[in-house]
Amino acid sequence: MNPILLAICLALVAMALLVVSELRGRRPDWYWYVTGYVPAVIRVVATWRKVARLNDLAVSYGSNRRALGGLAVKGTPLRLRVPRLKGVRPLPNGLAVRVRLLPGQTPLPFIEASEAIAHAWRMHAVRVISPRRGIVLISATATDPLKDPQLPRGTEGTPLLSAVVGALETGGAWLVDFRREPHWLVVGATRSGKSTLLARLVMQLAPQPVALVGVDCKGGMELGLFRKRLSALATSRREAVTLFGALVVEIQRRMAVCREAAARSIWELPAEERPVPVVVLVDEMAELYLTNGSKDDRAEAEQCSTYLLRLGQLGAALGVHLVIAGQRVGSDLGPGVTALRAQLGGRICHRVNDPGTAEMTLGDLHKDAVAVAQTINAGEQGVAVTTADTVGWVRARSHFTTLDVVARMAAQYADRTPHLAFLDDATEAGDLS
Repeated sequence: MNPILLAICLALVAMALLVVSELRGRRPDWYWYVTGYVPAVIRVVATWRKVARLNDLAVSYGSNRRALGGLAVKGTPLRLRVPRLKGVRPLPNGLAVRVRLLPGQTPLPFIEASEAIAHAWRMHAVRVISPRRGIVLISATATDPLKDPQLPRGTEGTPLLSAVVGALETGGAWLVDFRREPHWLVVGATRSGKSTLLARLVMQLAPQPVALVGVDCKGGMELGLFRKRLSALATSRREAVTLFGALVVEIQRRMAVCREAAARSIWELPAEERPVPVVVLVDEMAELYLTNGSKDDRAEAEQCSTYLLRLGQLGAALGVHLVIAGQRVGSDLGPGVTALRAQLGGRICHRVNDPGTAEMTLGDLHKDAVAVAQTINAGEQGVAVTTADTVGWVRARSHFTTLDVVARMAAQYADRTPHLAFLDDATEAGDLS
């Protein structure tokens, strides 16, 4: 072979390897499109008939009984029809396969076969949904997208009352949008990533014209680090009752303003008349409900529960939003917990220590998400199952952010902390810090 031609070929190969290596580190989505997508499509097409037959995804419209002499023999029909693949499209970290169901089929067998499909296609995970009648969509991810999540491109300048807190398993940004979902329930065991998520929320909301109010009944050990950006901080249940009571009075005032202006929410008011939105962050909800059995203690807990329920029911249209976090949630904490949960449409479930908490968090919305949440192990800090408007639920992971960084961010934007006049009386009386 000509030495010059050989040298050119080797140089091209070296250049191609260099480009592929750079793509793998800087643009993993492009790396997948270039090196992994085509082989994956070939595996999907080549194995589909066998996968469908072995996992009972094929059907037969003939009888499964035959007469053999004087006996009726029953068995599996040999002529099976396999549902057709209607298309394979690439995803940033996998592919999506659309399958048209045959008459008589339901999505359930495809959901049950998702693990077998993942092994046959050599994928990290497979998820099956039915976007419309007669169609199932099989989404396969090639590698674990939550192992080292990167901040998706184009997430700068998020809208008001929105916070990019991490990455979704689908490759998109994990966005907590209070305009779309006004109230959120966040659960997670110790060191599961719950506190990191709350810190990330503070970090993202700090530059925005939003009032942040904290309730940390552990003496302010967690939320107290961000005190410079908080308009108020309650560090005990007694202080929380005072704070919630003031907020209830404020939403009643806002209702009167909207009624006079013939507006259904504060967002229909002129910008100069619109009151500042308030996000209430509650760390460890159990401390608000547990009592020592005394009459006064029970009355205080019941008052706190009533105020929280009022805020959840009325606050959405009036610019008062709740983020309720805790290690566990259950009806045993008190009768008001279940009623409050019904008002918290946004759900985030990290690793939990008991199945009842996962069921309480996700079970009333998505039964299949409960089992997925219980598979999160101790090494997956920050991983959670969260509700999503497009696919129902999805796995996600918050971006790790140290508390020091968030504290510096809170101090940097301390001058943007709104003054809430309706809390002045409580603050002067020493009921709030």
